[in-house]
Amino acid sequence: MRTHLLALPALAAASLPVYSRSSESRAGAIKEAFSHAWDGYYEYAFPHDELHPISNGYGDSRNGWGASAVDALSTAIIMRNATIVNQIIDHIAEVDYTKTDSTVSLFETTIRYLAGMLSGYDLLNGPGKGLVDAKKVDVLLEKSQKLADTLKFAFDTPSGVPYNNINITSKGNDGADTNGLAVTGTLVLEWTRLSDLTGNDEYARLSQKAQDYLLHPEPAEYEPFPGLVGSNINIKDGKFADGVVSWDGGADSYYEYLIKMYLYDPERFGLYKDRWVDAAKSTIENLASHPSTRKDLTFLSSYTKDHKFKLVSEHLTCFDGGNFLLGGTLLDQQDFVDFGLELVSSCHETYNSTLTGIGPEVFSWDPSSVPENQTELFERAGFYITGSGYILRPEVIESFYYAWRITGDETYREWVWNAFVNINKYCRTESGFAGLSDVNAENGGGQDDNQESFMFAEVLKYTYLAFAPEDEWQVQKGSGNTFVFNTEAHPFKVYSPK
Repeated sequence: MRTHLLALPALAAASLPVYSRSSESRAGAIKEAFSHAWDGYYEYAFPHDELHPISNGYGDSRNGWGASAVDALSTAIIMRNATIVNQIIDHIAEVDYTKTDSTVSLFETTIRYLAGMLSGYDLLNGPGKGLVDAKKVDVLLEKSQKLADTLKFAFDTPSGVPYNNINITSKGNDGADTNGLAVTGTLVLEWTRLSDLTGNDEYARLSQKAQDYLLHPEPAEYEPFPGLVGSNINIKDGKFADGVVSWDGGADSYYEYLIKMYLYDPERFGLYKDRWVDAAKSTIENLASHPSTRKDLTFLSSYTKDHKFKLVSEHLTCFDGGNFLLGGTLLDQQDFVDFGLELVSSCHETYNSTLTGIGPEVFSWDPSSVPENQTELFERAGFYITGSGYILRPEVIESFYYAWRITGDETYREWVWNAFVNINKYCRTESGFAGLSDVNAENGGGQDDNQESFMFAEVLKYTYLAFAPEDEWQVQKGSGNTFVFNTEAHPFKVYSPK
C-alpha cells in the first residue's frame, strides 16, 4: 500500500517541551516517546506489522506476524517496561509462523523476528531476569526454533547460498539467480546463536556454509580490493556475480557482521575478524573520499562495475563509523577508532546542515552533478541531497552511540540528544512517529504515513542507551562486551562455553 504525505502544521517554539540536561530526565523523555509510539500501535494497529500514524491504520509489510511488537521486545526489556514486555510475549505465544499470505524475506524475517525473540530470551535470562514470570520466557526460544524450521528450506540450493524471497506454504521461491551480499551475509549471527542455545547445530551449519562463499570469494577479480567483495552471489555455485563494492544498503551488514561474529566468539570466528581487518584497511585506502568543498569530511564512496568510484552515500551507510569504532576498540587499533570518528563526524554534518536537523536518505558530493538549487548547501556542508526523505532510520544515531560509549566524549551524547529532539519535533504524531518527505524543507516537507518497526528496535533503543544507567547490555570499550547487537539492534549474549 502506498503511504501518503500530509502537510504538517507550523510548530510554535512554545509548544515544544523543555528538557532537563540530566541523563535521568533525558532517559525519561525517551521512554515516554517509546510508550507513546507503543500505545498508538497497540490501539490502532496491533497485532499487525506497523502503524500508519497519521491515518491510524495499519500495514502488514513483514508477513503479518506483528513485526513492531517483536521488534519492540528487546527495547521494552532494556527500558524495564514489564507491561509492554508481557503484552509482546503473550502475542508471540499466539503467532503461527508457518502461515502468511505474503512472500517472506529470509533476511528481514531473520533480523527482526528471529533476532527479536532470541534477544528477548537472552535478556530475560540475564540482566532482565525477573521482569516477567520465568515460565513465560521459554516460549521465545521455542518460537525461534519453530520459525527457523519454517524458513530453513531456503538454504536447500545447489550451493547452500539461500534464496531470500520465499513462499513458506509451497516451499517455493522467486526463482532468482543471485542473492545479495548483505542478505546472504547477515544471517550467521542469528542462526548460530539459535544453534548455541538449542544444541542443534543445523542452523549454524546452514548459515555458515553460505557465509563461507563470502569469506573465500571466487573468482578473484570480484574481490577488487583485499576484503572488499562484490554485491551479488550466484545461488547455483556460490561464485560472485560482480565486483561492485560499497558499504551501502545491500552490502552494508555483511561487513558489520564480520567483526561482530568475532566479538560473539573469537575462538570460532577468527577468520571473520581477519576478513574485516582486510576490508577496513582497504576501505580506508580506497573508498574514503573527501568532498571538494569540505576536505575535513570523510564519506565512503562505492566502486562500480566500470571500475570507477561513485561519490554517493546513504543514511544506511552511516552505521560505518560505529562499526569501525567497535572493531578498533575490540582489536585495540587506534587507526580504526580514529577513522570511525571521522565517519561519525561527517555523518553528523548530514544532520547538522538540514533545516530539520535530520539527515537525508541519500546524498552525494560529486562536484560534477550539483543541482543549481543546492549549490549553497554543497559549498557549506560538503554534500547535496539526492534522496530527501527520512523513514525513521537509526544508523547515524547508532554511530553517535558507539562514539559516546567508546570515547566518553559528551559531544556525541549531545548529538544523540539533538537528533532525538528533532525527530520528536518533526516526526511525532498523535499516535506515533511518521517519516518525512524532505528533511531540508520547512517542517520536513510533510509526513509519511508509516511507522517502521525499527523505530522501536533501533532509534529509540540507541537513543535511550546513551542516557540509560550502566548495565550489561551497554557497549563497552575494549574487549569487555558481554552482549553484541545484531543489525536491528537486538542484543545477543556473547558466546561462553558451558
